[in-house]
Amino acid sequence: MIFKTLFTLSFGLGLVLGSSLPGRAKSLKAEPGPHDLVFDRLAPSWDEALPLGNAFVGSLIWQRDSALRMSLDRIDLWDLRPTDSLSGDRFSFDWVYRQWKNGTYDAVQRKFDAPYDRLPAPSKIPGAALEFDIGGLGPVRSARLILSGALAEVEWENGASMQSFVSAVEPIGWFEFSGVSADMLPRLISPRYQSTGEIAGADPVSGQDLRRLGYEQGQVDHQRRSDGGTITYHQPGYGDFSYDVAIEYRVSKGRLSGVWSVTSSLVPEQAQELAAAAITRSMSRDYKEHRQWWRQYWDQSSISLPDKVLERQYDNEMYKFGCVTRRHSPIIPLQGVWTADNGLLPPWKGDVHHDLNTELSYWPCYTGNRLDEGFGYLQTLWNQRETNREYTRRYFGCDGINVPGVATITGEPMGGWIQYAMSQTVSAWLGHHFYLHWKYSADPDFLREMGYPYLKEAATFLEQITVRNGQGERTLRISSSPEIYDNSPQAWFPTITNYDLALLKSAFKEAAEMAAALELDAEADHWKRLEDELPAFDLDSTGALTFARGHPYDQSHRHFSNAMALHPLSLLDVTQGPEQARIVRATIDRIDRYGSGWWVGYSFCWLGNLKARALDGEGAAAALRDFADCFCLPNTFHANGQQNGTGKSNFTYRPFTLEGNFAFAAGIQEMLLQSHTGTVRIFPAIPASWHDVSFRQLRAQGAFLISATRERGKVTAVRIDPPRGGTIRLADPFPTDAAPRIAGAESVSRQDGVWVIATRKGRPVRMTL
Repeated sequence: MIFKTLFTLSFGLGLVLGSSLPGRAKSLKAEPGPHDLVFDRLAPSWDEALPLGNAFVGSLIWQRDSALRMSLDRIDLWDLRPTDSLSGDRFSFDWVYRQWKNGTYDAVQRKFDAPYDRLPAPSKIPGAALEFDIGGLGPVRSARLILSGALAEVEWENGASMQSFVSAVEPIGWFEFSGVSADMLPRLISPRYQSTGEIAGADPVSGQDLRRLGYEQGQVDHQRRSDGGTITYHQPGYGDFSYDVAIEYRVSKGRLSGVWSVTSSLVPEQAQELAAAAITRSMSRDYKEHRQWWRQYWDQSSISLPDKVLERQYDNEMYKFGCVTRRHSPIIPLQGVWTADNGLLPPWKGDVHHDLNTELSYWPCYTGNRLDEGFGYLQTLWNQRETNREYTRRYFGCDGINVPGVATITGEPMGGWIQYAMSQTVSAWLGHHFYLHWKYSADPDFLREMGYPYLKEAATFLEQITVRNGQGERTLRISSSPEIYDNSPQAWFPTITNYDLALLKSAFKEAAEMAAALELDAEADHWKRLEDELPAFDLDSTGALTFARGHPYDQSHRHFSNAMALHPLSLLDVTQGPEQARIVRATIDRIDRYGSGWWVGYSFCWLGNLKARALDGEGAAAALRDFADCFCLPNTFHANGQQNGTGKSNFTYRPFTLEGNFAFAAGIQEMLLQSHTGTVRIFPAIPASWHDVSFRQLRAQGAFLISATRERGKVTAVRIDPPRGGTIRLADPFPTDAAPRIAGAESVSRQDGVWVIATRKGRPVRMTL
């Protein structure tokens, strides 16, 4: 089948403490957990809903007026109409450069920037919604999302209940109401593509009106039978594109149960066939397979923190990660499988944003031991190589691969602020993820077949797009740093930015390392030579990384693009000598000094990662707590703007995007385990007050799975599982006066506070006091 291949916040929703209250017997069982989302009423808006998903289809459960509403979505529902401005003779980086140099840059803004704001498409589009009239059921007692089983439950005070899940392994969703009357039937509500009235929504952040797409309104057909019914909806889109929604439902003895599916014309599957097959199999059978997937997912790793706000947020982020990515799923767009259900297009058109959004979204798959879920990112980029090569040839006039910074689900450029939407170094950052997958998997086949080939093409492009300056250094003609000076002509810097420079250094360095691992010595030497030709990073008078020469970090800004060399690229680190340590600390001090006035939610998460890399546990925990407390909606969705009047940011809007959520999870992982320098560090950046903390099966580079326990302020146990064997360097986490017992190692030595442990494939090593 194509599918198989391809808290405790209080923003208006009262929190219910404790386990589920008694009611009618439920068909599906799941173990409630301490970090489930539990409220005393249904959410009043789509972006506060209970989220369910499987990377291909998704559902949001909330209440609109007197109806329980399930907003249905599918990842490949897109309007892919071409943009005329992204073609022709002036679709050329050389042309852009000439306009910038000649002082006629307004022509570039009209051609590339303005259409993204003005035109409604290309864009992600919504699916449909199911509504159930719950006006007669009375007050809601509780609405709960059980993380362990990815199961939503709603209970009413009269004893009625509802359960729903999106299958982890099929593009379908199930629902069942118990204790309801026979006249409760589902209604399918289609998006409003045609209607009278004023067109609303004029900008890409708040979302443009769906009616601007110009679609013919699709038709809903409801066929009722004595035991239930079938509902179908077919919606034509742009050109030959269309999508279908189908619901099969059954009514019997106070129960209403049913299954829904959404499919698009991009795949051979048919929604009606999928729903019909599922209703024949039964909900309980599908739930068994669904529960098995989620058990295996949660078993891959776990953490235990004394700070329960951070622990709760982490578990919810890893839940969402399991909802939006699979080994063969498309790249996570801005909202994943939870497109806005408000009559408008989603914020920023729900696009695939390689400005930083997709890159941050996959951060937690590495140390979090979810490489399989993260592989969909790499597989999609791999499959889009020819599309990206054509873009690279047409726009840049170069060989190799670059990727649009703002793209459709198929990899085509969408325009926007082109300093970032068509940046010269996008493929370097994407290539870094291929490098990370190799380092954390230690998979030689991946290195040979995908990892190095992709990065080699990215490095080939970077070699051709760079030039020599008057000092003989390799640089760029003009350079940018997201999103400094927005889309003005000043956003192009005449000297190379530290953002672009870090990505160039990283790409050439990683290509050299990968080529050497494949014993391609000549190629390794070539990439190393190119790296050596790059200039040094620019520093201000305090020793901090600037944006570019003459442009220090001297104002609050949401993007820490000047700090890329610190994290995520690991080119500078506090453990690699006093000079690097000074640069790291000075750079973070600059960010702290100018404050968070113009940050958004993900800025706090990125800062949490940076603080963890600086071994500042208190600072990392504080930044991540600010995110959880101030920048998330009640369901933990990242709203970008601050939501509780604390003054943490001047941004108070609420466009939902996912990258902040997943950067938060990565920040927690960085506090617990680091391995980017080649030496594994356990609990490198936790607050001193965290006396009791543990984690299980976090992944270090070299493919080592690490588990560790700290009790009463001291590490008492470490376990190393080596699925590929090899030698691990482990900074001694035990008290200085303690000598741990070590079992299972092939050999052990200790040098300068670092354990060097040779392991045997599949044989765990245990270190205990």
